[in-house]
Amino acid sequence: MENVSIPFQTIDWKGVPRTEHKGETGMSYWQTIEFEGLRVRLVEYSKHYKADHWCEKGHIVYCLEGEVVNELKDGTKSILEPGMSYIVSDDLSAHRSITAEKGVKLLIIDGVFLQSNAKQVA
Repeated sequence: MENVSIPFQTIDWKGVPRTEHKGETGMSYWQTIEFEGLRVRLVEYSKHYKADHWCEKGHIVYCLEGEVVNELKDGTKSILEPGMSYIVSDDLSAHRSITAEKGVKLLIIDGVFLQSNAKQVA
């Protein structure tokens, strides 16, 4: 993996376009910034959201507001509340997100550095 240089910059999320993504139930709303090999998203799941697929991609997820249940394909469940995170590499743990009454706002970072076969750069 080659290092990519990103010069210092601030992101005013109010100016980043918001896209809608329908879940099995509920909606998700993404605001996305992309760099070479890196994607940074501010994501909101409505209350009663359930992802319509099992995700195999790697993520670093930080919960800003609300609450989300992270379900693994093997049935394991964990809950993220504000101030909590989860991290997973590509192709290691199929997962999906589910919300209840609160909905949730997350900061999600993913990219080539989370590929399970990515070489470590010293």
